[in-house]
Amino acid sequence: MASARNEGSRLDDAARAGWLYYVAGNTQEEIAAKLKISRQAAQRLVSLSVSAGLVRVRLEHPIAACLELGARLRERFGVRLAEVVPADPGSASTTLGIAEACAAEMEQRLSQPDGLVIAVGTGRTLKAAVENLPPMVCPQHRIVSLTGNISPDGSASVYNVIFSMADAVQARHYPMPLPVVVSSPEERLLLHDQKVVQSTLALAAQANVTFVGIGELGRNAPLLADGFITPAELDGLMQSGGIGEIVGWVFDETGRIIDCAHNDRVASAPLPPTAGSEVVAVAMGEAKRPGMLAALEGRLVNGLITDETTAKALLET
Repeated sequence: MASARNEGSRLDDAARAGWLYYVAGNTQEEIAAKLKISRQAAQRLVSLSVSAGLVRVRLEHPIAACLELGARLRERFGVRLAEVVPADPGSASTTLGIAEACAAEMEQRLSQPDGLVIAVGTGRTLKAAVENLPPMVCPQHRIVSLTGNISPDGSASVYNVIFSMADAVQARHYPMPLPVVVSSPEERLLLHDQKVVQSTLALAAQANVTFVGIGELGRNAPLLADGFITPAELDGLMQSGGIGEIVGWVFDETGRIIDCAHNDRVASAPLPPTAGSEVVAVAMGEAKRPGMLAALEGRLVNGLITDETTAKALLET
């Protein structure tokens, strides 16, 4: 009975400390003075008020819902990173919010003093993210492109980001001087046999962190819009089970890179394995959801930056 009384008294004190801290806004020093205990004892009582369920903290702010969605995505898909930004239902932008969040993640990695190999894909979202990077000087890092920077007509790709990123952060950069998709498996073998390409492929395989977009397969497929495949080839990919693509590699609903003539012509570097590195997908929108879900389920990626509407849809699937 004495033990029960002591425990009850301790919880009473914890409740008082919790009320003083979370409701009345007292500091731990002020709580210690009011309860006539040491600051360390006041700190323990405040912690006890939460762990014992006497105090329940609720964050009343739109970002709180995003934090909760991020936690649920990490638990559901086992990813290392899940960053969710608020959605704007009235906006038609496919990069709103996630480009800024991606830039923040990039900046965090670039701020590290130890040298990293940072691999990047291509696309509108990553280009917008790089444009949000502050000027930095990062000679300790190496930035490598996973995919080519040449369009089908031989011009420079509009959405290749490695040169813009290298200029913004003044880091060593290693472009892939190839198209995303070449004309034949034989041409890919010939191009990959070049020494400069071999060194870039080897560096990409060592990436500590990778940032990629996810392309949908459909009438707005980036591979089709950018001229790398024809409408007939797109139909064939979809009939073969293709549901999305990352740096040109087409995969099915299980996240498996499908065995097809198209993938035999993709000149991009293979995606770094998620077992030993971070591979962060940056994407949002209804059209991309099937590909995003497949990439998460198949462990092609182990990080995600998206908006709350897309996050909810992925969790409900």
